[in-house]
Amino acid sequence: MVEQARHVPVLLDRVLDLLAPALADRDALFVDCTLGLGGHSEAVLRAHPGVRLVGLDRDPQAIELSRRRLAPFGDRVRFVQTTYDGIAEAVDGAEVDGILMDLGVSSLQLDAEERGFAYAKDAPLDMRMSAGTGTTAADVLNTYSVDDLTRILRDYGEERFARKIAGAVAREREREPFTTSGRLVELLYDVVPAATRRTGGHPAKRTFQALRIEVNQELESLRLALPAALSVLAVGGRIVVESYQSLEDRMVKRAFTALATSTSPQDLPVELPGHGPQLKLVTRGAEQANEREIEENPRAASVRLRAAERIREAT
Repeated sequence: MVEQARHVPVLLDRVLDLLAPALADRDALFVDCTLGLGGHSEAVLRAHPGVRLVGLDRDPQAIELSRRRLAPFGDRVRFVQTTYDGIAEAVDGAEVDGILMDLGVSSLQLDAEERGFAYAKDAPLDMRMSAGTGTTAADVLNTYSVDDLTRILRDYGEERFARKIAGAVAREREREPFTTSGRLVELLYDVVPAATRRTGGHPAKRTFQALRIEVNQELESLRLALPAALSVLAVGGRIVVESYQSLEDRMVKRAFTALATSTSPQDLPVELPGHGPQLKLVTRGAEQANEREIEENPRAASVRLRAAERIREAT
């Protein structure tokens, strides 16, 4: 069991600052799309007594731990077990004043060795965020074709040696199917050139990222979740997204930029009615953690934070 005291929410103070204008001094609805251990949500509820929370998570263990943590807030909190693309159904037509998406793997999942997310320890190749249901990382390694393995390693892990790794996996699984992370890490040490290992970080990082994204269909969920979240965001409401890899951040940037841009023809001297921007970008590009934050919370090292505010009704 992961102790909540060990869980440090990433960029907590900055998230609170960005959400405050949409939540302060009012009866507001806040949706935490990636509840995890409830650290961000607890801080929001304490800071804003008028806020009601809808907490989403696909992991039933996360829901249960957050239920205990947030019990003091009583009926201000409602939990929904779903992926973040289920936000519209979860709020059932209500307009939302604040939305948080803290993407990637939660502390609960990283720290639970049996879940197989971390490559530093030998563990079952699982990686399912919804524990016990769906395809595992072992299933992917043992059944996908070399072409499909190459595709996910290249597209989701941005792995330069995707084809070489996929071929090595295919040869090794003929000898014995993959079941634990240790054997995969050993293979990656053998396949990834030493020069790359010296400058590119742990050789398993990109492969494990790619497998996790494939197992949990994370990018597809995010592709659906961004327009769903923006569709329920009230005028004056704010959305904050924390991404941990470039594929996610690019998707968030595109979604925000599209709605923060006028759709009037560029050569017109005035804005056409109903064609003005729907969003205002609250952050300048993607914000990163500073050295102090990273020292206190190493998991903040790769975070990219973007925030936007709805300034006009969707058309």
